[in-house]
Amino acid sequence: MSADLQPDVQLEIGHVLFMDVVGYSKLLVNEQRELLQQLSQIVRNTEQVRIAEAADKLIRIPAGDGMALVFFNSPEAPVRCAMEISEKLKEHPQLQLRMGIHSGPVNRVRDVNDQTNVAGAGVNTAQRVMDCGDAGHILLSRHIAEDLGHYRQWRPHLHDLGE
Repeated sequence: MSADLQPDVQLEIGHVLFMDVVGYSKLLVNEQRELLQQLSQIVRNTEQVRIAEAADKLIRIPAGDGMALVFFNSPEAPVRCAMEISEKLKEHPQLQLRMGIHSGPVNRVRDVNDQTNVAGAGVNTAQRVMDCGDAGHILLSRHIAEDLGHYRQWRPHLHDLGE
């Protein structure tokens, strides 16, 4: 391969769950902190996060009023994780969350804190998908919905909302 064609970055497929707290900026600082602590605890206790972390197949990225979870083990992992989180949120009605999921290319980078982070279209698209939702929504990109739609167990959960 010539030097001109060698890639600058190492791309991988990341299965991304992006989430944020709806109405976060309108809350008091104490309430913001409490909600993020609750959300972090809920996320850390999900089976999908524990499985992926044990296999070193997860990167967690704080995102101000939410977070991105980048799974490298299965395209089902972020969807299952979102469903687990959604179920736990029933016990925390004050925690209004929206979630977006996409599988796509990402590359590992070092952030300002010298921690492993990821960047790329996979994360960007997951955030755009999430931005289309509101409290209580778990939205999937067309790409991941089509991949999961080939399996019977996922069909009842998938509903096309259009472009």
